[in-house]
Amino acid sequence: MNEIENTEALEKKSLNFIEQAVEKDLQEGKNGGRVQTRFPPEPNGYLHIGHAKAICLDFGIAEQYGGVCNLRFDDTNPTKEDMEYVDAIKEDIQWLGFHWEHEYYASDYFQQLWDFAIRLIKQGKAYIDEQSSEQIAAQKGTPTQPGTESPYRNRPIEESLDLFNKMNTGEIEEGKMVLRAKIDMASPNMHFRDPIIYRVVKTPHHRTGETWKAYPMYDFAHGQSDFFEGVTHSLCTLEFVPHRPLYDLFVDWVKDGKELDDNRPHQYEFNKLNLNYTLMSKRNLLILVKEHLVNGWDDPRMPTICAFRRRGYSPESIRKFVDKIGYTTYDALNDFALLESAVREDLNARATRVSAVINPVKLIITNYPEGQTEEMEAINNPEDPNAGSHIITFSRELWMEREDFMEVAPKKYFRMTPGQEVRLKNAYIVKCTGCKKDENGDIVEVYAEYDPDTKTGMPGSNRKVKGTLHWVSCDHCIPAEVRLYDRLWKVENPRDELAAIREAQNCDALTAMKQMINPDSLKILTNCYVEQFLETAKPLDYLQFQRIGYFNVDKDSTADHLIFNRTVSLKDTWSKINK
Repeated sequence: MNEIENTEALEKKSLNFIEQAVEKDLQEGKNGGRVQTRFPPEPNGYLHIGHAKAICLDFGIAEQYGGVCNLRFDDTNPTKEDMEYVDAIKEDIQWLGFHWEHEYYASDYFQQLWDFAIRLIKQGKAYIDEQSSEQIAAQKGTPTQPGTESPYRNRPIEESLDLFNKMNTGEIEEGKMVLRAKIDMASPNMHFRDPIIYRVVKTPHHRTGETWKAYPMYDFAHGQSDFFEGVTHSLCTLEFVPHRPLYDLFVDWVKDGKELDDNRPHQYEFNKLNLNYTLMSKRNLLILVKEHLVNGWDDPRMPTICAFRRRGYSPESIRKFVDKIGYTTYDALNDFALLESAVREDLNARATRVSAVINPVKLIITNYPEGQTEEMEAINNPEDPNAGSHIITFSRELWMEREDFMEVAPKKYFRMTPGQEVRLKNAYIVKCTGCKKDENGDIVEVYAEYDPDTKTGMPGSNRKVKGTLHWVSCDHCIPAEVRLYDRLWKVENPRDELAAIREAQNCDALTAMKQMINPDSLKILTNCYVEQFLETAKPLDYLQFQRIGYFNVDKDSTADHLIFNRTVSLKDTWSKINK
């Protein structure tokens, strides 16, 4: 094998299994050489980080192979759907850096799906069942035992047609009857045991209003929508593996014997994104929001895409994380630390370095002239030579971090302590001379003397000291509120723990959730100070508070009340705490 062939072989090995399937289809000329995917969210909540993985795959495959990816809202359940969610979903996709070719809705096909259902009834492939949902479930059987046929399975076609029409006129109450596909009650695939394909829902639809009272089920609408649109590769998560035969059957039925020259949608399944210390069920996230356990869908502790955006994650970091974990055919629990690592790596290259003191104590440089100030140059990002710099003002009285001073310090303490020298970043080397305490013994002021020959950039500045501290000038800073966010759950696998608590205590989800929430998931610090450079900072700016972590401006921040969210700490401290 020559060098070029070897390189091509290595590139081929790096492809995931879906990319391999797409390339094979293209090589065989399937689908007319087209690649068309779709992202089909249900507008019943905000997208979470798990959806980001699907978005990256659906849109990424189309981009990679010169194809098309459409956005299609699966709006077949009006009781849970809202235009608020539609708008939020579109915003999230665009923020992640993707753009859809066309915007579709399952409701666009309601008439076609209705006509298809009518055809199935006339062909003897569907019937109206008047049993309760409990009766239907009981007749399904088990994976090892065949189901029992409904007493309505062989009702006259005309009777089913009449009742089906009444389902949509409002004459039939919800739950009184359904339309079922007539397939095989003895099939080893439970989804083939006469699945429900239409039910009555009298809630007005957010797009079609009261036009429809009978709505298609997901399994009936999904594959047909793919077919109507010309989707070639329908990418789903692993729970849809047993649904695939039904997907294929309905596509065969809807084409009704027409030859497609293999120009038909094919379903491929990949693993979901599962993260520890994270709960991603929309149902449970809705409980958190409605019960005010969090401050809305975009609370920075939530796993929603809008929450990560508000917290300060970059879209590039999320995409890099998805690329790192990849796509497989088996589920796994990923470490949240991997996501945070991707965020740190990305923000290190893009975040502007600034000074902020979040737990202040006053530092007085006793030998620095009163009333004198100096402008010090601060590099915006040492990782980016084109990022430039800004000015920070130095003066006699500064704010420093309380944790950076110890009156009596251990031998290897390299911050401020009496008799020890440290450098004030971008400024001078100072030697601590003592401190002042209040009547409770709390330190209220720290004193130091500076060496005027050690200003950063001067020849004398080369003198080595073991510690460098950040600071802001007391008279040249801005008060701010800082919100320190951490993981919402104190258990590694909240999904399983939630189920275990509910079973053990026979309680509802809300009661169980309250026992699992991390009480330290949010700490609000109101006595903080940031340098004046940040007075023009705006939401979604990426910042590094030097020596503290990565932050961004919260959407609630105003010119009179700056609010900063901690995106992620500089290092992973959670793993050490929980070992």
